[in-house]
Amino acid sequence: MILVTGGTGFIGRHLLEKLIAKGETVRALVRRTRVPRSLPAGVETVYGDLASGAGLAEALRGAHAVIHLAGVTKALRPRDYYTGNVRATEQLAHAMAGRGMRLVHVSSLAAMGPATPGAPLAEDAEPHPLTHYGKSKLDAERVVRNLAPDAVIVRPPVVYGPRDTDVFQLLKSISKGLVLEISGGERWFSAIYVKDLVEGLLAAAGAPRAAGRAYFLAHAKPVSWRQLGESAARIMARTPRVLTVPFAVANAVGVCGELWARLSGTPGIVSREKIAEARCMAWTCDTGRAASELGFVAPTSLDEGLAATLAWYKEAGWLTY
Repeated sequence: MILVTGGTGFIGRHLLEKLIAKGETVRALVRRTRVPRSLPAGVETVYGDLASGAGLAEALRGAHAVIHLAGVTKALRPRDYYTGNVRATEQLAHAMAGRGMRLVHVSSLAAMGPATPGAPLAEDAEPHPLTHYGKSKLDAERVVRNLAPDAVIVRPPVVYGPRDTDVFQLLKSISKGLVLEISGGERWFSAIYVKDLVEGLLAAAGAPRAAGRAYFLAHAKPVSWRQLGESAARIMARTPRVLTVPFAVANAVGVCGELWARLSGTPGIVSREKIAEARCMAWTCDTGRAASELGFVAPTSLDEGLAATLAWYKEAGWLTY
């Protein structure tokens, strides 16, 4: 039995589908909401709440591994990141103590902070997160190392693919003929197609030598936002206008995004912290450890991944091109 937290999210849904396809016995810990999200057929559901610990005992019963994807990526208040990422992880780790289960804790490259251009980060680099999201993910890693020292920590960078709603916003803008860039030059990042990430998570869950280790799971070749935009535009047969804005203007947009989030009561992807991350020249990581120790190499190139992603968006009616 494999327990998955965050199974109703973008990555979690893909993970559950893969586990069911492999014939695994799968359980998902999910929160009760007014509008329940459907899960793939064959997934056992346990209702609970990680922050309070409710439902954890039932969810863990009979499990041999836990893949912990649940977390907060957007929030109205800084404290929400620490509740959803740190306290929730602490509750899970405490509940798993002494049970002999493999914990795969899904963190983020944001926990480590940006890289120097041309020098991708290694797993053991000194962390320097920029945002409350990144700081909360780093704090959660420290909780895991303290309470579950044999856990495997994985740090994905930008994740894209069918059903993603974040990178989708950029692709939607391109489909309408406009690309916004912050002035200052080309910015580079590591990325991974969601189906490749799922394979990496399963490799981390099954490799005995991974106990106590941390891994970056990404495609080995970093790309630039300009390359992503050009690739997406080519696939959609668009020639978008590129609008370059100074950082001060981008930061003002972040302020507006925060104000709208407060008024609507719904956190968005645009904020001053997100703009600060976007201003960095490199968010890149070295994938050598995952290749050598897990045998994991992400096979899907940016062009291939974008083509599959855009085809899904088009079929689902999210984009027209």
